[in-house]
Amino acid sequence: MTPTDMIRIDAHHHVWRLLPPDGRARTGPSPRAHAWLNAADLAPIRRDFTLDDLASVAAVAEVDRTVLVQVVPEVEETADFLSLSADEGGDLVAGVVGWVDLTDPGVADVLAALRAGPGGDLLVGVRHLVQGEPDPRWLARPDVRRGLRAVAEAGLAYDLLTLVHQLPAAIETVRALPGATFVLDHLSKPPIAAGVREPWASHLRELAAEPNVTCKLSGMVTEAGPTGWTVADLRPYADAALDAFGPSRVMFGSDWPVCLLAGSYEEVVAAAEGLTAGLTRAERDEVFGGTAARVYRLPGGRP
Repeated sequence: MTPTDMIRIDAHHHVWRLLPPDGRARTGPSPRAHAWLNAADLAPIRRDFTLDDLASVAAVAEVDRTVLVQVVPEVEETADFLSLSADEGGDLVAGVVGWVDLTDPGVADVLAALRAGPGGDLLVGVRHLVQGEPDPRWLARPDVRRGLRAVAEAGLAYDLLTLVHQLPAAIETVRALPGATFVLDHLSKPPIAAGVREPWASHLRELAAEPNVTCKLSGMVTEAGPTGWTVADLRPYADAALDAFGPSRVMFGSDWPVCLLAGSYEEVVAAAEGLTAGLTRAERDEVFGGTAARVYRLPGGRP
């Protein structure tokens, strides 16, 4: 595949439909509870978001394919996302990062059942909301590591959703499981609004030294603050990730619709384009498609 025919991929977005149903005749995922959206500062996104909504903004931004990522820790949501993507995702949704209970001794069977169900061939990865775990060493637990091995043996990637103080345990886990494929979400949410880079930058470099982990250039605008952020505010953090991992191990993700708290889909894409403007054409193609296609084994990816 040459740079000129590289597909453009948004490697991180969500959809949801809230309980109770609002009564509008719209397609979308099954309605379910989203207690996390009850926070006052999340009111702007406390509504339904569907694949139809995404398709309209992705088309304007010239995004060809996407990866739909879990929102709530329910296997039922993952099954729903797989079926929804197969039925309504069309050519847009190329893969789903779902959720399973990593501590379940039968997690391998759960993964097999998901893959055998409707849209199961779209399952490309697994994620757990580690950021919400009170134990900073949750990833180091033996039952969690056992579950991560099952994910790796199923040929799936694992998305690391961590905060900065959880990175040491993530580094240990990545080292302990060299045969697994890890993807760091949102750069591990550095404190961009505060302009603080340490110890985040040092942890990031240490994590990037392990060849089995890649990084998503995503979630930055919400960490920069709901208003007033600039590309210059984001640049030190994006540069740190690109320098540590290299463009061939970085992938763009919009984090839509969460990103709407701080900017439109087009603004997030434009910011990522600005942050990567100094790269070569081939390097930008990696960030905006090649890395995600390869790591998640999406259609059109290179081995």
